[in-house]
Amino acid sequence: MDYTLMAPCHFGMEAVLKKELADLGFEIREVMDGRVIFSGGADAVARANVFLRTAERVLIIAGDFTAVTFDELFEGIRSIDWPEYVPKNGRFWVTKAASVKSKLFSPSDIQSITKKAMVERMKQTYGVEWFSEDGDDFPLRIIINKDRVLVGLDTTGESLHKRGYRKLVSHAPLAENLAAGLIMLTPWKKDRILVDPFCGCGTIPIEAAMMAANIAPGMNREFTAEKWTHMIPRSAWYGVIDEANEMIDMSVDTDIQGYDIDDEMIKAARQNAEDAGVEKLIHFQRRPVSELSHPKKYGFIVTNPPYGERIGEKDEITEIYRQFAERYALLDSWSAYVITGYADAEKYMGRKADRNRKIYNGMMKTYFYQYSGPKPPKRTVTDTERG
Repeated sequence: MDYTLMAPCHFGMEAVLKKELADLGFEIREVMDGRVIFSGGADAVARANVFLRTAERVLIIAGDFTAVTFDELFEGIRSIDWPEYVPKNGRFWVTKAASVKSKLFSPSDIQSITKKAMVERMKQTYGVEWFSEDGDDFPLRIIINKDRVLVGLDTTGESLHKRGYRKLVSHAPLAENLAAGLIMLTPWKKDRILVDPFCGCGTIPIEAAMMAANIAPGMNREFTAEKWTHMIPRSAWYGVIDEANEMIDMSVDTDIQGYDIDDEMIKAARQNAEDAGVEKLIHFQRRPVSELSHPKKYGFIVTNPPYGERIGEKDEITEIYRQFAERYALLDSWSAYVITGYADAEKYMGRKADRNRKIYNGMMKTYFYQYSGPKPPKRTVTDTERG
């Protein structure tokens, strides 16, 4: 059976997610703020969950209708063929209801009415007045935007950013899927240098190493829909994991480095990299930004410096950005990509960014400043290499 599917993402990452889905061979149906709608069969649910780096989750769209009153919401939910999705003993509830620019805006009321409407529809099919809900989980998410209601069955469970490797975190770590998306917004490739001088618990270098080794981000975790065998056969999951394992290439030659001034963070980063299986592909080192350097040209800096949210930090943050700008200026032909919520970041970088992209890190508006260095000269292929 073919499904209409939806993958939410961080605001500002829609184009990256769309490309990921297209590269996986899925048909793109619609791109919206913070989400992309696509289509595919049962195997698409498994492939999207295992392979997508920038998505937050994968939803099966069970309903798509307009509602401006709670009566219309009730009828729209009740019209969905819920027994097709939820077995008689399934546990079903609305984990989240979100409403933007719509007549219906109370999350608790939306959740309550959705549950009642589902029960009414399922009573008709199953011929019972009460449901035990002692079976597998079928969580739902309701998204209402400009009175359009999207009803999604959450196939993922815990957000896709939870790859499973990051057990030790820094004060304000980037989500793994956001870190991956930032790297994918740059021209960096696995044969190029990548340095994160504010690496914290190592998320950006680890995500880069996983890309370099072609390690699927979701291959070492579980998903809610793995138990929905009436919709998605177990063979679909086994096939995807086999495919993911075959794609891994740990022989790749990388130059990925992560620095931090905090010894404990470097220890955490090394442990996280080990848990991700990429510790051999990354060099972590305790090093202040004032000592940022590299002997080679045409490298990339991708980093998430401190934002200075706490009172009394402004002078300290200003000095950090000033030092960073000084050291970056000495890196001949390098590119720098900096995500930050610090309003004066560009000022202290000493030059206007070539590009600036607005991205929401959770609820915080941040900017992704992009300083592009020159492209390296094309490498000459020798006669020996030509064969």
